[in-house]
Amino acid sequence: MDFLSILTTSVTSAIGPVAAIYALAIIGLNMHFGYTGLLNFGQVGFMLVGAYGVAISVGTYGLPLSVGVGAGILSGIVLALLMGIPTLRLRADYLAIATIAAAEGLRFVYRAPFARDVTGGVFGRQNLSDGFRELNPFPPGRYGIGDITFSSSHLWTMLVTWALVLIGSLIMWSLMHSPWGRVIKGIREDEDAVRSLGKNVFAYKLQSLVVGGVFGAMAGVMITLHQASVTPDQFRPQVTFYLWAMLLLGGAGRTLGPIIGSVVMWFLLTFTDETMRALDQMGLLPFVSGGQLGAVRHALVGLILVLLIIYRPQGVVGDRREMLVNVK
Repeated sequence: MDFLSILTTSVTSAIGPVAAIYALAIIGLNMHFGYTGLLNFGQVGFMLVGAYGVAISVGTYGLPLSVGVGAGILSGIVLALLMGIPTLRLRADYLAIATIAAAEGLRFVYRAPFARDVTGGVFGRQNLSDGFRELNPFPPGRYGIGDITFSSSHLWTMLVTWALVLIGSLIMWSLMHSPWGRVIKGIREDEDAVRSLGKNVFAYKLQSLVVGGVFGAMAGVMITLHQASVTPDQFRPQVTFYLWAMLLLGGAGRTLGPIIGSVVMWFLLTFTDETMRALDQMGLLPFVSGGQLGAVRHALVGLILVLLIIYRPQGVVGDRREMLVNVK
């Protein structure tokens, strides 16, 4: 077994463009749950509308990329308002149901035959990132250190996406250390107490939902630019499960939690996958066929997460008090 190759591949995945895109989406989820206590089980829905903001604008109507990015972010804001206005005055259960239902409902609508002329149906849209790649300052080739290398297009996507993650983290840190952030955290702890001080709890919750939704939509935009294509079925509910697992792994309610959660999770997923494949090639896994390796990999990562919840429920950099939030 080439352990060094496995380790190199795992590190490449942990700092790659996909890990950065997930970190961007988790920053939004952290805004919702970690800071405000909102149960959003449909963050993938924000990613979907953000991705299709670019896909429809650029792929269907031939508009400039800047218009597509703006349309993706605007779609995230509109979706947050549509879900938040009717549900945020009610119990947290209603928002949880609304978000997961909206995300899955949108996926079916975008892949439906009647929407094919606009969305491309189940086949989605292709050739969407020409404008983004024209801005790439890196000549074609591979760049990196040692065996950890990336193509010029992946390096360009990484640079832009990690820059967005850094900017987003700084914005979140600033917001949470402002009077607005103290109200948001107060709502998470006891919204009745905040309401008794004359604060409009509904308005603050809606603002939090919009801010987190914008980051989810930006993650969707970057998915489209990274892949140069998009299909509805890549936004299944499992994506939201991964986002939650990464948030809890890194630490909810902490600025660095989304970044660390995404990096560590992608490292674990790749490391277990590569190790399982190496053991399979050596004939050391006679009871597992090639097609079952993926399921075993997820089971092993799930076991690691269970152990983490038992021995460190606040996550890698989390505060245990943040996990004792009383979501009403």
